[in-house]
Amino acid sequence: MQSSLKKSLYLGLAALSFAGVAAVSTTASAKSYATAGAYKTLTTDATKRNVEATGSNALYTKPGTVKGAKVVASKATMAKLASSKKSADYFRAYGVKTTNRGSVYYRVVTMDGKYRGYIYGGKSDTAFAGGIKSANTTTENTTDANIGKTVYFANPGKANVTWTAPKYTQYKATKNVVSTQPFAGDSLKVTKAATKTREGSLYYYVEDASHPSVSGWIYSGAITTDSKVAFNQATDVKVNFVDASKTVTSGVLQNLNSDTTDKLSTAVGTPVGKDVTKQATDNSNAWINTQLKGTGYTYNATSANAAALLAAKTGDTITLNVTKGDTVVSSLALNENVKTSDTVTTATPLTNVDPTTYNAAASDKTKLTYDAFGQQKIVRPSLTTGFQGVSGATFTSTDLTTFANNNKLGTLYSPTFYVANSGATGAATDAATAVPAYVKYTLASAASGTYGDNAKLYYTSEVVYGSESPVKVSANNGNNIFA
Repeated sequence: MQSSLKKSLYLGLAALSFAGVAAVSTTASAKSYATAGAYKTLTTDATKRNVEATGSNALYTKPGTVKGAKVVASKATMAKLASSKKSADYFRAYGVKTTNRGSVYYRVVTMDGKYRGYIYGGKSDTAFAGGIKSANTTTENTTDANIGKTVYFANPGKANVTWTAPKYTQYKATKNVVSTQPFAGDSLKVTKAATKTREGSLYYYVEDASHPSVSGWIYSGAITTDSKVAFNQATDVKVNFVDASKTVTSGVLQNLNSDTTDKLSTAVGTPVGKDVTKQATDNSNAWINTQLKGTGYTYNATSANAAALLAAKTGDTITLNVTKGDTVVSSLALNENVKTSDTVTTATPLTNVDPTTYNAAASDKTKLTYDAFGQQKIVRPSLTTGFQGVSGATFTSTDLTTFANNNKLGTLYSPTFYVANSGATGAATDAATAVPAYVKYTLASAASGTYGDNAKLYYTSEVVYGSESPVKVSANNGNNIFA
């Protein structure tokens, strides 16, 4: 009996001990959740509440440590949004909850509305931290060349209209108009410029005095400074001039009159009525020549698509084939730019020194004079190639300056001559005491122009005394590419 009692006590204690351990185990495994305080709407300036993910925290349906919180976007997904190059993946913060543990969770939504939920934001409800940080969705550009200029809609229509803010740079940014076509002729003033920080695309804020409701942000590629390029589908025809490999230029025939079949009846000038006559053809060709001026391309009025222009309807975009001109070499005209007053300058041609005459006088220093061999006389470098381009195409002053500096024309020199003393320009009278000198010409500017015409370079000058010229005179100085 005693043995039986001991056995019963043993089994009873064992069962009690097992139950106690189980109870402790159950209590220890129960998850401890935080509780969230009341929801508060953020009331600070909405544009100051643009944020981006840091990638360190996930997005939840509730504050992440509260019971029942489910993942909306994983930590990995938030990391992708953090490194995104799309403005649509920025967030707007608009609410906040704080847990009993002091953790702040912000209510956020992506700019495109795809993701919405709570994300850990640090320990303060007045500063973003943890899983989000403040973001500048655009970068202001105060030095853009178009600020203050008058511009026009380049292709009035439904694409690239004005917005309250560049798309996705502010939450719920909206279009101001569904189409800019009704405002095709309006003059717009650029007052601000900004780039989308992630995409790098440039936007302008344009003001429309005629229709203020149109004013807003527009993609820079959708405006033009040339009123002649602005395209109104209701009244215009757009023309692309192309060669075999590229579009050379484009133009717009504006405010056209149409006949009863709605066909183009005149390109420019006086309307010619219903029939397509020689006047319309002449007007079209004159307009085409204007569009191609300076491109180096020509249009053949008898080409296969020549009739397309006169057959075009308003709103059409047509293509005309053009032919590239021949490559030509422009003669170089070198000039000394002599300043005669604060506002007026004169240009005196620099001519190549005559090797025969110079060398004939070289044995007598008193005959190598400033007037004969230094004043506006240079030893021209011999070039391996000329300044060349397509006949009729324009070149800029930068183009010509670059060519000059790359081809020994940045600095020019006269041959050596002799003077009586330093500072003098008159001839030396005593060969034994004659002082050598030369004139140094430094490129100051270059004129823009057209390939095939003279290319003009302008130099300033200074007389250098006490040493011989860096260049020597020979029969081979210069060649036929100089004017």
